[in-house]
Amino acid sequence: MRATALMAILWLTCAAPVFAAGSAEDDALDLADATPESIKAVAGDWRVFTELSAGQVSLRQGGAANTTADTQRLSLDVLLDKQISPTLRGVFSDRLDKSRQSEAPGGSVQTLNTFKEAYLSWQPQNDRVLGGGRINVRYGTAMGYNPTDYFREGANRSIISVDPNSIRENRMGTVMLRGQTLWQGGSLTALYAPKVADAPDDGDWSADFGSTNNRNRWLLAVSHQLADNLNPQMVLYGDQRQPVQLGLNLAALINDAMLAHLEWSGGRAKSLLAQALPWAPGVAQDEVFRNRLAAGLTYTSASKMSVALEYHYNGAAVDEAQWSALRSDSLLSYGSYRQVVQEQLELTTRHAAFVRATWQDALVNKLDLAAMLRFNLDDSSHLAWLEARYRLNRAEVALQWQLASGDALSDFGALAQRRNIQALFRYYF
Repeated sequence: MRATALMAILWLTCAAPVFAAGSAEDDALDLADATPESIKAVAGDWRVFTELSAGQVSLRQGGAANTTADTQRLSLDVLLDKQISPTLRGVFSDRLDKSRQSEAPGGSVQTLNTFKEAYLSWQPQNDRVLGGGRINVRYGTAMGYNPTDYFREGANRSIISVDPNSIRENRMGTVMLRGQTLWQGGSLTALYAPKVADAPDDGDWSADFGSTNNRNRWLLAVSHQLADNLNPQMVLYGDQRQPVQLGLNLAALINDAMLAHLEWSGGRAKSLLAQALPWAPGVAQDEVFRNRLAAGLTYTSASKMSVALEYHYNGAAVDEAQWSALRSDSLLSYGSYRQVVQEQLELTTRHAAFVRATWQDALVNKLDLAAMLRFNLDDSSHLAWLEARYRLNRAEVALQWQLASGDALSDFGALAQRRNIQALFRYYF
């Protein structure tokens, strides 16, 4: 789709007639993004916190014995959400991480700044919104894998936790122009993200527009409530590197305690193997229709305990036989494939399972427990993560534990960090 056509659609989303009024801008954005997590409520215009962590990590050393290293991190996270006028809102978000690992070369401190968001949002009426700038757009109803989260590729500069909520929140937004209109029970969103830079820039203080805006992209999303417990969302995503992709987000209440969700994306695309190894035999005609899927159930009890079970499928990833062959091939091919998977935050192989459990106010008031398990169904490797977090009035104290298990060169068994335990202290100013 040409840029001029997208600009027209963006204008129409603000000029189109609506059937009901009265929804605030935040309600509109909630419908558009449809994410399972949300940023903490801002007290006033600012939300500023600092976080200090210290821990120990067990590192894999190939055929040699594992070694341990001490880790420290100091972070500063800033969010400004300002209502400049009755119709104009400004948002700025940034994160600075300074980290050190004792086994790193020289044991020096590494500094990395993540410029997350900076945009203006104009709302001439309650049901119409137009915004522009760097916006972190997040789509998807699933928790562990989001096929319709099309703007996740290359957006993470510093991954401080394997928790999916942390990965989705602590990433760079994409420079775009976004328009939205609402009607009774539904919304239409259109956005256009232009090319800004040619290649990523891993400089400590770089805005790194080359990671998020290295090509022209667009997206259309429409949702409408079909019943009290059913509000599907359809997504069209355009990318100059591949044909148009179609997405679907669907969540339905089965009963008061059970929620079913489905997230699907499909379209003609090259496999991840062809993207990683374009010189390999048989990949020239690799572009076929491929499906990606995340489906699951979430159960929430009256005692504030929630358990989510999900099945994940990635039709662009290698199957079990290809994965076995790739691990037996050269380390160069294996490393190239894993690099593409990491950049796109994709599943490494076709089939995976995901479990996440949370318990708010567990055992005692203000103590939250969380657990996560990722399981690769093609090679039986897995990644486990646990957290206990105690909330004070202006601070939080947490203890996290992580373990990656599996054969050498398996999905999770090949991760550099085999075991990681750390304590964190966060203070809100």
